Amino acid sequence: MVASEQTLLTSKQIDTLSINTIRTLAIDAVQKANSGHPGAPMGFAPVAYCLWQQFLRYDPANPTWPNRDRFVLSDGHASMLLYAMLYLSEVRGVNPEYETTGQFAVTLDDIKQFRQIDSKTPGHPEYGHTAGVETTTGPLGQGIGNTVGMAIAANWLAANFNRPGFEIFNYNVYAFCSDGDLMEGVGSEAASLAGHLKLPNLCWTYDNNHVTLDGPADMSFSEDVGERFRGYGWNVLHVTDANDLNALAKAYNTFLQTNDRPTLIIVNSHIGYGSPHKQDTNEAHGEPLGEEEVRLTKKNYGWPEDAKFLVPDGVLENFRQGIGKRGNDLQQKWQASFAEYSKKFPELADQINRMQHRELPDGWDKNLPTFPADAKGMATRDSSGKVLNVLAQNMPWLMGGSADLSTSDRTRLKFEGAGDFQPGSYSGRNLHFGIREHAMAGALNGMAVSKIRPYGGTFFNFSDYMKPAVRLAALMQIPSIFIYTHDSIGLGEDGPTHQPIEQLAMLRAVPGLLLLRPADANEVVEAWRVVMQRKHEPAALVLSRQPLPTFDRSKYAPASGVAKGAYVLADAPDGKPEVILMATGSEVSLCVTAYEQLKSEGVKARVVSMPSWGIFESQSDEYKRQVLPPAVKARVSVEAAATFGWSQYVGPTGKMIGMHSFGASAPIKDVLKKFGFTTEKVVEAAREAIALSK
Repeated sequence: MVASEQTLLTSKQIDTLSINTIRTLAIDAVQKANSGHPGAPMGFAPVAYCLWQQFLRYDPANPTWPNRDRFVLSDGHASMLLYAMLYLSEVRGVNPEYETTGQFAVTLDDIKQFRQIDSKTPGHPEYGHTAGVETTTGPLGQGIGNTVGMAIAANWLAANFNRPGFEIFNYNVYAFCSDGDLMEGVGSEAASLAGHLKLPNLCWTYDNNHVTLDGPADMSFSEDVGERFRGYGWNVLHVTDANDLNALAKAYNTFLQTNDRPTLIIVNSHIGYGSPHKQDTNEAHGEPLGEEEVRLTKKNYGWPEDAKFLVPDGVLENFRQGIGKRGNDLQQKWQASFAEYSKKFPELADQINRMQHRELPDGWDKNLPTFPADAKGMATRDSSGKVLNVLAQNMPWLMGGSADLSTSDRTRLKFEGAGDFQPGSYSGRNLHFGIREHAMAGALNGMAVSKIRPYGGTFFNFSDYMKPAVRLAALMQIPSIFIYTHDSIGLGEDGPTHQPIEQLAMLRAVPGLLLLRPADANEVVEAWRVVMQRKHEPAALVLSRQPLPTFDRSKYAPASGVAKGAYVLADAPDGKPEVILMATGSEVSLCVTAYEQLKSEGVKARVVSMPSWGIFESQSDEYKRQVLPPAVKARVSVEAAATFGWSQYVGPTGKMIGMHSFGASAPIKDVLKKFGFTTEKVVEAAREAIALSK
């Protein structure tokens, strides 16, 4: 009996020692950096310890194992909690080819460099920068939005790749979240979507510490979170003390036994736990404790008061025997099973391997259409829908949907077997995000980091609702695809509330976002060809609602020029133009008609189609000079959007035809005429530019 009691006591002691190591590493890192958020890691350390040590199916030695559980720290300001777990669990590093290295993802030295330049421990966790970080979280709500996409991906993978006797995919997705995550609109959208889809593998743990950065949470947040989530269709559990490891374990076991809905675990905690003067105050939220308070807090923990970055004997071994051993055993069993699976189902195994490395299948671009010349043409949203359906048949893991607009933005996959992803029926490739643009974008990012190739569509004006997630896709360098239709004042009767003006400029300003606004059906084909070959860039395809002429490519240059970002579509007979007309999307055809009129009048013009400024800027200086010769000062840009940014191309003597106000509600012909998008106006501007350049 005495021996058993001693064993139990020793187990409790090592648990407490490990939890306090997590806490003090966070305290010391924030104090040394003189910047950061110590309070949440101090309060939630036992929850992280319980989840990682007992439940998370994760092999620190192989952090890219495809069937690992995902852990997301949505309250990214508590980043030291995650960095401490990565360090103590001895998670290995990963190279750009997704291969595990022998180095550790986070070392004690990295923790000592918390929030310093070029460190592996930035202020908020960054995907691709620190191994073991499953997604970039910072703006509150984004992490939990991503987890919905991760859970969608896991269920879809299971439905499409598992076979009798081979459960290749059955992983769960865990997130820690804060009051802020649940207050942000994207959090509400994501919770609603997850509840509707009844995602059984999704578990959010809510840090209910009653404190926000401004002060007590009840100054701004008084709703019954449990009732709200029950209304969403979630299973809601409540742990009244974050330090109660048994209660936490019971809650996580209940989640594992729940197979018909997502789970929210509300955990009451104390921000800044153990700090004599700052526990349960906003002072523990976003600033260091201070040297004296650090000593007093460590004294409360029974910790050496002047020790810094202390990792006591036995703590690392405890993690090795916990998540390290358990995770490695699970991973080894999976690898053995996958080896047998690969023999029995080589085609499916090949798809899984290609997905993991973001590789395209053989023949991914076969049967792509070529559109004949047509003066009436078609809307680029229509040609995009046709191309998308071909690509999706060639690439089985290309999937997505729309924010309740699939019939308008042409994002629905219509071929036999495409199917719908619905509650309890997860094999379909058409997703219905509902009128939840922000959650859609967040979910797409979660799917992308899960190695699905996702796309999502809506009207271009509603890209405003998606912007934070689009920005994070670019920051993470993940290939999410955002399809935007109804791209200009050409929308017509719906009027200025729905007509985008500043959105092109906004998205062009996002570093690393590939934006393409194709001018006709064949440019759409080439745009998709460019997008699909990118592994580390999100893309925005900006498409028209109205029909656009399909250019006669025997008369004008081939659409393959899209791959260069900008190209000479039509030129002066001697290749020495007097004026350059440049445009994107629907306005390129306007430049072509103006070109033909100028030509008939003896004026030598060049038309440059510029579907992607970003790609064009990445070309050699020589190519850029060929397309836009510096000697030709007379230039005209035409784009039914804000002119911001065009001055770099038209120069001081050029003319810009664009929008300087919001649009108007009227038939498209009347709207375009009102705002000067006519052949006559382009010709007039060309003559003015020629005169100014002399």
